[in-house]
Amino acid sequence: MPMRTHTCGELRSSDVNSDATVCGWVNTFRDQGKGLVFIDIRDRTGLTQAVFDQEDCEAEVMELARSLRREDVVQIGGRVDPREGGKNPKLDTGEIEIRGTALKVFSRSNNPPILPDDHEASKIAEDVRLRHRYIDLRRPTMQRTLQMRHDLSTLTREYFHNLGFLEVETPLLIKSTPEGARDFIVPSRVYPGKWYALPQSPQIFKQILMIAGCDRYMQICKCLRDEDPRADRQAEFTQIDLEMSFVDRDEIIKIMTGFVRRVFKQLLGLDLGQIPKIPWQLALDKWGADRPDMRFELHLQDISEIVAKTDFKVFQSALAKDRGVVKAIRIPQSADKLSRKIIDQLQETAKLHGAGGLPWTKVTENGFEGGIAKFIEGVTDELSAALEVEPGDTILMGCDEWLKACESLGQVRLHAARHLELIDTTAWKALWVVDFPMFRWSEDKQRWLSEHHPFTAPIPEDIHKLESDPGAVVSAGYDIILNGSEIGGGSIRIHDTEVQNTVFRVLGLEEEDMREKFGFLLDALSQGAPPHGGVAFGLDRLVMLLMSTDNIRDVIAFPKTQNGADLMTEAPGPVDDEQLDELKVQCTEPVATE
Repeated sequence: MPMRTHTCGELRSSDVNSDATVCGWVNTFRDQGKGLVFIDIRDRTGLTQAVFDQEDCEAEVMELARSLRREDVVQIGGRVDPREGGKNPKLDTGEIEIRGTALKVFSRSNNPPILPDDHEASKIAEDVRLRHRYIDLRRPTMQRTLQMRHDLSTLTREYFHNLGFLEVETPLLIKSTPEGARDFIVPSRVYPGKWYALPQSPQIFKQILMIAGCDRYMQICKCLRDEDPRADRQAEFTQIDLEMSFVDRDEIIKIMTGFVRRVFKQLLGLDLGQIPKIPWQLALDKWGADRPDMRFELHLQDISEIVAKTDFKVFQSALAKDRGVVKAIRIPQSADKLSRKIIDQLQETAKLHGAGGLPWTKVTENGFEGGIAKFIEGVTDELSAALEVEPGDTILMGCDEWLKACESLGQVRLHAARHLELIDTTAWKALWVVDFPMFRWSEDKQRWLSEHHPFTAPIPEDIHKLESDPGAVVSAGYDIILNGSEIGGGSIRIHDTEVQNTVFRVLGLEEEDMREKFGFLLDALSQGAPPHGGVAFGLDRLVMLLMSTDNIRDVIAFPKTQNGADLMTEAPGPVDDEQLDELKVQCTEPVATE
């Protein structure tokens, strides 16, 4: 006989008068003192109420029922009856109850350090919940999250299987390539003094698979980057990784748009509609971000020509820079809501993202007042017309070289929208951002860096600019954005050896460096490489959006803390000297203790 006939969320009114056996954890316990004991039994599918009545039960069963406490693991058997006292609309099983006649205790729980109740979770410090994750994961929300991850993974495999993709595993122990984020490295026992790296992504291997004729590849894989965790980032994360041959950018975007729309339609019942493509330059110009949140207005407007007529030194200094601009945001009917304290906070946001400050003024019945009003007296009519101002509006400005002005004012836009509650949290706005710059100049390193990665191809018409004008080269990259969060990104890859060599030279790599770091890829490209491209979706970020949370640790079964620690297993931890000796490794730092 099976240990259970039904799960705890399965029984319905159609099961009345049948016998059922369920297994799970005691969620609540109520001894009525009148020969009745009520027990809510829980598993990952839901709750079922069981009632033990001394008139129906043997004495030892009733005694055992009275001894139960929260989180004991039990088996309950009995007849399914209509729920006495009427339906509980909060439960899927609210129409029925089990009249218990059999009870078995599999294991007793000590007094739990935390309880797996959703309504209590916010009152418990996150580090306490992570330390006792085996209990925290019992919460209904966490069980639904694990189910959502499973459903997303299943849908992903089905969708791409039907399009002819092969699921191929790529290695976890690879060669370190010091481009991009910091690698986790692993010492080799067999080759003393040499090290493996853990993959930041399967990028090179999936390109090799295309060269090998795989044609269409997919993998749900672990990636690791030794960087500081954030609310939406972990050092260890899961990626939906894809690559395909003989495709152009538009075909990849079409396939991936279909995937994203399928995910939200099947898992949330939402139709995302058409997903537009927006050039990177327009995204920065209009929203101040390469991952714009379009659930609210507040667009950036260029007022450089107007304010150039003023003597205000802040504006003149910005406009004197290469590509210097002055941008403005008009926030309608916000003058009373944006106090000086809030404006000071917005100024700090601007400074945090590279701006020198945040010029501002407000619009009243008498014109512009407050902030920099006196410095723009000569152009108020032009500004009013350009920004279409009305009394009660607030004007916020960013002034610097173009990129810094856009990005800093874009962050101010988000901060102000959150404060004023302008974001429609019920809306879903997706877009593709395309036509990124191929390179960005690093003042610190005094060299060009890849905007995406060094294997991203330039658009064909810009190949001739690679060495003569790298800053003007547009890449064949693309990112998909949902509600201001990047959920995936990719590019057409370089399939020509000479173009790849040229890109490496632009990035400052000498011939010897190219061979040492990427020789195997260059050799592979020289053996006949098809045009190919791909994309990677952050599975964790997708689940965050599907579950409406802004903390990545809420959607990973066993996450690390902000400091990269696993509080449950106490990792990272020390290893003994014998292990270090075998690896020919010495520890130069004393082991830190709590």
